Amino acid sequence: MNEYKTHNCNEISLNHVGQKVRIAGFVQTIRDMGGIVFLDIRDMYGITQVVTSGKPEDVDFASHIPIESTVTVYGTVRKRDADTINLKLKTGEVEIFIEEIKILGKRTKLLPFEINTEQEIREDLRLQHRFLDLRNERLKNNLVLRANVIQFLRSQMIEQGFLEVQTPILTTSSPEGARDYLVPSRLHEGKFYALPQAPQQFKQLLMVSGIDKYFQIAPCFRDEDSRADRAPGEFYQLDMEMAYATQEDVFSVIEPVIYNTFKKFSNKKITQYPFPRISYKDSMLKYGTDKPDLRNPLYIIDLSDFFSKCTFKPFIDRTVRAIKVKGHLSKGFHEKLLDFAKSIGMGGLGYLEVQEDLSFKGPIDKFIPDELKKDLLQLADLEKEDTIFFIADNEKRATELAGQIRTELGNRLDLIDNSKFEFCWINDFPIFELDERNELQFSHNPFSMPQGGLDALNSKNPLDILAYQYDIVCNGIELSSGAVRNHDINVMLKAFTMAGYTEEEVKSKFGALYTAFQFGAPPHAGIAPGVDRMLMLLTDSESIREVIAFPLNSKAEDLMMGAPGNVTREQLRDVHIKIDIKE
Repeated sequence: MNEYKTHNCNEISLNHVGQKVRIAGFVQTIRDMGGIVFLDIRDMYGITQVVTSGKPEDVDFASHIPIESTVTVYGTVRKRDADTINLKLKTGEVEIFIEEIKILGKRTKLLPFEINTEQEIREDLRLQHRFLDLRNERLKNNLVLRANVIQFLRSQMIEQGFLEVQTPILTTSSPEGARDYLVPSRLHEGKFYALPQAPQQFKQLLMVSGIDKYFQIAPCFRDEDSRADRAPGEFYQLDMEMAYATQEDVFSVIEPVIYNTFKKFSNKKITQYPFPRISYKDSMLKYGTDKPDLRNPLYIIDLSDFFSKCTFKPFIDRTVRAIKVKGHLSKGFHEKLLDFAKSIGMGGLGYLEVQEDLSFKGPIDKFIPDELKKDLLQLADLEKEDTIFFIADNEKRATELAGQIRTELGNRLDLIDNSKFEFCWINDFPIFELDERNELQFSHNPFSMPQGGLDALNSKNPLDILAYQYDIVCNGIELSSGAVRNHDINVMLKAFTMAGYTEEEVKSKFGALYTAFQFGAPPHAGIAPGVDRMLMLLTDSESIREVIAFPLNSKAEDLMMGAPGNVTREQLRDVHIKIDIKE
């Protein structure tokens, strides 16, 4: 028999009345009723009420146990009096009459915050004392859910014939979109390992090795700024790759995995399955982002051609995007939306209101010729009492601003239905884009296969070439990114050359792939849904840190462990590093 407990705290029921039991856990509350003392004992599984005898020594001992100390309690289970039954607890019909109580771990310091409280607690305090924070019921449940979700993801992949393979954590630096975390080598002076931003090259090399279907719950390390949906430092993804596979093969494998997981672990409705597919071009036009929240019913239309026929100078020779909203909006609403528009860098926000007689009212009405107003009604599908907002800038900026205005309108008008998940695929990304210096660079994933292969790279305008790249988006959050991989050495070299790399740089930075592809590589494709982001959605958490056991804060600091921290000169000397500290 376990020395400390015979039962967990959620297991004591009416079936145990009259039995001797032992439980162990934290003292959550103490209620001194004058002649006897009630204590709520909490473990990972639940809460059980225990009660002392009326002996003064028992009352005195129990009433002075510090809250959140750990104890073991031995006694007899008995039925509660009818007026003390608590049906909110699984064990609320019974209690344990204490015959013995021992303190196992006494709390000797003041609690920095209450453990189970609805009050807001400063995040720095919570993260500094994360071991206490995790005693909270909500966070504990998040960790239990995380374990169950990962187990379910793993089982689904194994059922589909995927082999779980662990790839290295210490590897080489490669340009994959973010800064690397570097690890100096003790044995090789002046050289560094890098923590993998993703197992990208390794999983492709597994395909070259003859592994047909690979997956792992993979840790990824990226030195990038924190966001609500992005943890600085490290995150986990369901990484998978398939040999002899196309984009459709990946969709057919991963889409049911995501659907089944969200259906199993949430009561929210999944409105569309299979997931709708939206091209990158259409998504940017209609939603102003490649991560659209489809719960928002508003969409964006392009009116650039229409306004080229009008006399409103700020819209002439500009990209003009518009968003229609149904229903009358107050003057105060317009003023607040204008303030928001200015806060994101817009000079103003044009709008028109449709009157009962289908005429327009608004700041730019006089700049639209009367003979064109009917055309605008038809182009924007406008009806009486509708309001239409206009965003004008260069094409890239107008797209981004329209997306932000769409999101703000959806939130301000309470159009977002939080009772459902809206998934979609975004595909057909351009393989290249121009950087701030007007030079060609990869827009998404440098290892993606261009649609049209080498012929497209040789003959088409680089900015018109699409890639076999795809994302899964849910409720405006990018859940995963994937692609059909570039497995042909000639296509690989041509694509990297166009992006400004020399063949020697490709050999240096991607030497293993460069060599492996010359030994016969199968076509392959994969994807990597983010586990942390899935959990963030499943738990309705506003921050990704709520679903990670020991997260870094927004400044990439571990306040509990004190990382990053200082190291000794001897440690630095071992890895051949000297720090130049400025006074």
